[in-house]
Amino acid sequence: MSQIEQLETEILAAIGKVDDLAALEQIRVLALGKKGSVSALMKGLGQLPPDERKSFGQQVNGVKQALNKALGDKKTALADKALAQRLATETADISLPVRIGPLAQGRIHPISQCMDEINEIFADMGFAIAEGPDIEDDFHNFTALNIPADHPARQEQDTFYFPKRADGSRLVLRTHTSPVQIRTMQAQKPPIRIIAPGRVYRCDSDQTHTPMFHQVEGLVIDSETHMGHLKWVLEEFLKAFFEVDEVQMRFRANHFPFTEPSMEVDIRYERSGNEVRIGTGDQWMEILGCGMVHPNVLKAVGYDPEQLQGFAFGVGIDRLSMLKYGMPDLRDFFAADLKWLRHYGFGVLDVPTLAGGLGA
Repeated sequence: MSQIEQLETEILAAIGKVDDLAALEQIRVLALGKKGSVSALMKGLGQLPPDERKSFGQQVNGVKQALNKALGDKKTALADKALAQRLATETADISLPVRIGPLAQGRIHPISQCMDEINEIFADMGFAIAEGPDIEDDFHNFTALNIPADHPARQEQDTFYFPKRADGSRLVLRTHTSPVQIRTMQAQKPPIRIIAPGRVYRCDSDQTHTPMFHQVEGLVIDSETHMGHLKWVLEEFLKAFFEVDEVQMRFRANHFPFTEPSMEVDIRYERSGNEVRIGTGDQWMEILGCGMVHPNVLKAVGYDPEQLQGFAFGVGIDRLSMLKYGMPDLRDFFAADLKWLRHYGFGVLDVPTLAGGLGA
């Protein structure tokens, strides 16, 4: 047996005995590395007679190929063996519940969800969304809305006032979103069709009232709008919001300084245990106020009441939320109770759409 054959036999035997990848790599380096035993054979190639160099080189290359194949096969076998051992010892308990992340744990507050639902409904009817400041002056919050100086709404027991300014006037936390209507009419020419959702502030706190709550008001101004349009808009809104086929409404005469005639709107409902069912039953529930815009309001913004008319309405978003989703106490809306929010809140991907269902 030649020196080359003997070396090949010894290395192949060592490869066959090895039982881990680290030892296998060490054999590869000792045999085929730059200073390895097989690589050393090639260094003596130049000392051989010319007629022996070719056959010697072929033998050495043959040994390299055989060793590389043996090393590769052994490496694959050892890797498969190691994987089999891991699979036998490492197990996953698939009975454990999946740990949900922030996307599933996060909740949209019912008020925010209902505001999105309302916006979706009125946007489908062609209404734009208008916004205004929470801090208002007397003109936009009271005077332009035909609210007289001695009206109870102006008293400090009902309204949050700021300290007097140098000119004696006082700013106020808006008591309704009606100032947005005034600002819109001042900034735009008719026709106007807007809703104004937002926070409002009044000195009141009990099970159904809080110092800060949410309203949405609507305004339509043009030369032809009448009470029939108002009734249709409210009926379609209530049907879509409560997701029922029919809503029976009752209009009762009332008084609001900024509308004439003014009406309270009741809807028919019934109780079934703790559930309130809208659209059926023999009981009536007050739901919102509305009316035709008062001529004095139109004059205050520079409109001619002989040429233009319109209607307005306002409804409390908090109360609508309580009715639709069965929340008994308004104060819980602002209690920052995580358990309450997880129960009544909505998933971050529960985007309300008329096609997919508002309450989905």
